[in-house]
Amino acid sequence: MSIYRARAPLRLGLAGGGTDVSPYCDQFGGAVLNATISLFAHTTLETSKDNCIRFIAQDLGVVEEFPLDAPVPETNKLELHRGVYNRMIRDYRGGKREPITLVTHCDAPAGSGLGSSSTMVVSMLRAFDEAWGLALGEYDLAQLAYAIERVDIGLHGGRQDQYAAAFGGFNFMEFQETGQVLVNPLRVRHDVISELESSLILFFTGKSRSSAAIIEEESRNVREKNEDAMDAMHRTKQEAFHMKAALLRGQVQGMGEIMKEAWAQKKRLARSISNSMIDGLYDAALSEGAYCGKVSGAGGGGFMMFLADPSRRLRVEEALSATEAGRIMSCNFTPEGAQAWRAR
Repeated sequence: MSIYRARAPLRLGLAGGGTDVSPYCDQFGGAVLNATISLFAHTTLETSKDNCIRFIAQDLGVVEEFPLDAPVPETNKLELHRGVYNRMIRDYRGGKREPITLVTHCDAPAGSGLGSSSTMVVSMLRAFDEAWGLALGEYDLAQLAYAIERVDIGLHGGRQDQYAAAFGGFNFMEFQETGQVLVNPLRVRHDVISELESSLILFFTGKSRSSAAIIEEESRNVREKNEDAMDAMHRTKQEAFHMKAALLRGQVQGMGEIMKEAWAQKKRLARSISNSMIDGLYDAALSEGAYCGKVSGAGGGGFMMFLADPSRRLRVEEALSATEAGRIMSCNFTPEGAQAWRAR
């Protein structure tokens, strides 16, 4: 038996989120700025000879076992595991199933808004890549992960999460109308990253949510050419360019001003992006001096991120904690994308 491990970093969407989702990016092109953080999706892949396929999601408490002589049923609970296994067997083993155990867990819950589902897919793919010696590049990993989620399994969502997990670091991503994706790694000064980390407050609302309904409403607004939503989407894309410029110039407070405007635009994209809980947390943070705040990901719950002057950060954290709506989580930015190694 051989054991391989992999991990891929979760991401914070700093600007442009939503413009990487079809049909908007297919018609107008999208632009997103994101950065990976020190929270990860973890995978252990074990090879064996016992004629079984096992999927284990430790954080969900789900264990599934299937015989090798039949396809994994589409009714199984761990659809991401099934999707990755089936695609890898099809593309790299000619359809011949192999006995494998996939064990996973994530540092953040599903529905957190940090791209956990897509990151988990990239993590599993990276483990297969290491075990089978495939030498997949970052674009290969991201594109394969996107195909598994959006095509094979049929999950709704965007394109940024897979590329963030594969590449790691601060990236400005452009999603062209042709379907081509360009990832531009940004060389951000170390002092700027330190200031940004000192200013960042990551707050888990305690409410995981399904992004599918929100994304479907955003997509429907684009298809129906809803004038208000389309204007908000165009402005959201422009904010990504403005945020990139502020980041490279080291203007953290300026990033806060851009993020504040971007949150106002984001709430125009779909009715369920914000709610009374999120509004209350936002107001509590800004009342104590935060520059800005926004929901990470599609919206509706999950994680919120705030930027505040480091000298006022403790007061903002105390105000958020006093709401008893969730908890502060610590993290740093990490430059590495998906990694894998052989344990034995």
